[in-house]
Amino acid sequence: MTDSIAKVFNGETKLGILGGGQLGKMMALPAANWHLPYWILDKDESVPAAPYATKFVAGDFRKEEDVLRFGRQVDVLTIEIEHVHTGALHQLVKEGVIVHPAPSVLDIIKDKGAQKLFYEEHQLPSSPFMLLEDEGAIRAAVKEGKIQLPFVQKSRTGGYDGRGVTVIKTADDLANNLLPGPALIEELVDIDKELGVVVARNADGEMKSFPVVEMAFDPVANLVDYLLAPAQITQALEQKAIALAEQTAAAYGLSGLLAVELFLTKSGELLINEVAPRPHNSGHHTIESCLTSQFEQHLRGVLNLPLGDTRLLQTAVMLNILGEPGASGPVNYRGMGEVLGIPDVFVHLYGKKETRPFRKMGHVTIMAANPQEALQKAEKVKAVLRCGV
Repeated sequence: MTDSIAKVFNGETKLGILGGGQLGKMMALPAANWHLPYWILDKDESVPAAPYATKFVAGDFRKEEDVLRFGRQVDVLTIEIEHVHTGALHQLVKEGVIVHPAPSVLDIIKDKGAQKLFYEEHQLPSSPFMLLEDEGAIRAAVKEGKIQLPFVQKSRTGGYDGRGVTVIKTADDLANNLLPGPALIEELVDIDKELGVVVARNADGEMKSFPVVEMAFDPVANLVDYLLAPAQITQALEQKAIALAEQTAAAYGLSGLLAVELFLTKSGELLINEVAPRPHNSGHHTIESCLTSQFEQHLRGVLNLPLGDTRLLQTAVMLNILGEPGASGPVNYRGMGEVLGIPDVFVHLYGKKETRPFRKMGHVTIMAANPQEALQKAEKVKAVLRCGV
């Protein structure tokens, strides 16, 4: 063991996480297997990860002074959400704190417009786009014929979990449904499948990818409804998707995870939609279905440990547990007994006390011998499991 690895497993390396949501919770569980000192910064101890942290620190990861104060107490700092104060992270790097992903990478990824420019610069395929300052500029571009309906509008910053994205199809949408502020405008892609690849990379440049998944989206919430692993695509296409995802991770040069969302067009082209430099919804199934989970793999990446085996053990479907439409208030789960009685079904509740429409409250992983059986069991789970008030 090198000295740095010895420090990790002798409890001498404190790992700090900016954010204490469900991703922070699910990273805390493999950290506990190693008895790794695991610190979390978030607003208060009601967040899902707080009970699982070695040390919880109350603060705002969007505020410079809070991030600086927290980061100066740990040895390695990572994230579970992109929208953190990167100015503070740049300063911490100058002071010798190891920060992964690098602040310069976060500066690009948390701005969807900067992401698209990055792909253009590095000749990585993505859909045609324009960057515009506000709603007035968008309407003017449509009037001048520079943009054709329909199109996709994304807020350049701040969007997540389906927020900050809208599809503008009609003149009425153009008049009433544009998002405010600086925007990324993309052509509406003729999509055959939406695919996901979670890539891990460490500081030594070792890289491993999980098998490609395919995702089905809830059309109302614009969130993943379910994913299927492995994706039902040819071996050649899987290899092409993994190669593109790894090329993207290498271009960013980051350590940790990079979740790469891809469009497979009906003409067979692969296009990068967007990326996330952290554990991602498209990798939640790996807790049960792969030899190494994405959450342990992120820890391995940011701590510069050897990466784990990413082989898929069995076909899996992952369902998001979302707050029911129209339901807001103290959460009430219904149908849990019946779901827990189904073989090879694994329920993960995030511990959020309040539900809201389409809020991510947990997920379920369903294992089976083949895709058909897994999807049938998933439909049974969807029919009985409810998350309301």
